[in-house]
Amino acid sequence: MKTPLVVGVDGSDASLTALDWAVDEAVRHALPLRIVHASLWERYEGVVPSRTKDRPSGQVLAENIVGTAAERARRRAPGLPVTTDVLAQDASTALLGEGREGTILVVGSRGRGELADLLLGSVGLVVAARAHCPVVVVRGHRQALEARHGRVLLGIGEYDVDSPAVRFAFREAAVRDAELDVVRTWQRPAHEAADHLLMRRAGAAYFTEGSSELLDKALETAASEHPQVRLRRSTVEGPAHTILTERSATADLLVVGARRRDGLVGLELGRVAHRALHHASCPVAVVPQRRPETTEGDG
Repeated sequence: MKTPLVVGVDGSDASLTALDWAVDEAVRHALPLRIVHASLWERYEGVVPSRTKDRPSGQVLAENIVGTAAERARRRAPGLPVTTDVLAQDASTALLGEGREGTILVVGSRGRGELADLLLGSVGLVVAARAHCPVVVVRGHRQALEARHGRVLLGIGEYDVDSPAVRFAFREAAVRDAELDVVRTWQRPAHEAADHLLMRRAGAAYFTEGSSELLDKALETAASEHPQVRLRRSTVEGPAHTILTERSATADLLVVGARRRDGLVGLELGRVAHRALHHASCPVAVVPQRRPETTEGDG
């Protein structure tokens, strides 16, 4: 049996948007869909004896959430294999556990009870930072959610040569019949003497050439495995977290790699992924990467 695509639901509007996206994604990849909801109702209400007909309100709510989600998924994609589960854990722990067995883990950008002014819910941030499989945080405009742009955006970091993020992005572009827009950014060192015109021109050529060479190396293997994918390559001067977020306005999916770090939640992701999760105009896929011990930054 194929490893499922897993989506977490909590009954919020954001989780229903994530569910719809997950259904479409499961269909694209011909994967079964697993819908999970985390609930600690037993801890607070206790287990009702079997002789009692009434069920705890928490149990009823949890069952209704997954039942409604499954019905919504089946209406959206008749014939899609769908399973559901209510997990007696907090949401972050439950989803991280599911990520050990899932192909892709999908979550909404904000859950029930999140403050209205939060850019990304705490559960989504923790899961994106720590999951063992690719995590997609579903956010953005309707055009992106409905895959109208026909473009997948991929940011290339220093250590992305044939990386999991690169391979993930090619697979996504292939199943969507979308263009793959690959971007490598560069910045001049702070100590560079940039006030002389000739030095500025020479510096730009040097960094552009180096970025182009990295792009070629990063994409070579995956491009040969997916010759049907239309590629758009570009090297751009500026901070990666800003440029990728801006370009996400015309993409259906932004793919970034994340090399795990020890530290505060969110900072584990690195600046690029962290900024994208809070500000991108389309869904963001965070793909775990191999990280050399000396690595700093992620693109």
